[in-house]
Amino acid sequence: MPGYVLVIGVDGVRFDLVGPESTPGLWGLGQAGFLVPVVLDDETPSWSGPSWATIATGTGVDGHGITANDLAGHRLADHPDFLTVATRSGLSTLLVVSGWPPLALTEDGGPLFAEVGRREFVAVKEVSLEAWDAADEAATELAAGILAGDAPRLSFVYLGAVDIYGHVAGSGEAYRAQALAADARVGRLLAAVRSRPGYDEEGWTIVAVTDHGHLDQGGHGGREPEVVTAWVAAAGPGIRPGGPPPVARQVDIAPLVLAALGVRRELAVRVAAHVDSRAVRPGGSARGP
Repeated sequence: MPGYVLVIGVDGVRFDLVGPESTPGLWGLGQAGFLVPVVLDDETPSWSGPSWATIATGTGVDGHGITANDLAGHRLADHPDFLTVATRSGLSTLLVVSGWPPLALTEDGGPLFAEVGRREFVAVKEVSLEAWDAADEAATELAAGILAGDAPRLSFVYLGAVDIYGHVAGSGEAYRAQALAADARVGRLLAAVRSRPGYDEEGWTIVAVTDHGHLDQGGHGGREPEVVTAWVAAAGPGIRPGGPPPVARQVDIAPLVLAALGVRRELAVRVAAHVDSRAVRPGGSARGP
């Protein structure tokens, strides 16, 4: 029976950093289901814009048309994201974004996520690593409260601070510490879900995913293995631990999400054909990955 889905996006976490000590929450999620590397397609630049668009829509650059962090010129009306598809199918949905506007707002060609029942954007209040960490903390607190209460059928929570640490400080101690902090926030979101009185009957699927990695010195955009190797972890009904993972590429993630909800993507897209409802309410502004 289709249930609930929580997708957690943690931007810019190298796959070789994910492990039982460095990211125990993500590692535990993988042990309950699967944790696999996913290498960006050759056509996908290793930037957040095209990678998150591929994750969200289940189509590559040749479909969604996004090649940079400015989403201008996209073809998202023809290739809607999984939140939009679920919303059009009549399901309750939630988007919580920390720091990076085009995922949720009209800045820089956004929003990537067009239609959603509840949209929350947590702005970064100043240009500093501490401010990005604070935004991730606020987004986690907000999302955890919603998930523990009247949780929507599909939620997407985005945390952006790890990627910023990678850009500023490289992939060293500070970056690894921030990845551990993000992992703890993932754990808090999972705890909020598991605290629900009806959790055992609700059939939750949890998906955690990143968009790209980082160079040792920090940064991305090229084709180095540590940059183009992303990852996805998931557990839930129908996902057998140790079994063949249903995800091999980033384009496989949106179908996994929608299948867990029992949503037929083609029907939702067809019903809303030629509808452009990408305008959203104004929000804060802060530059992101």
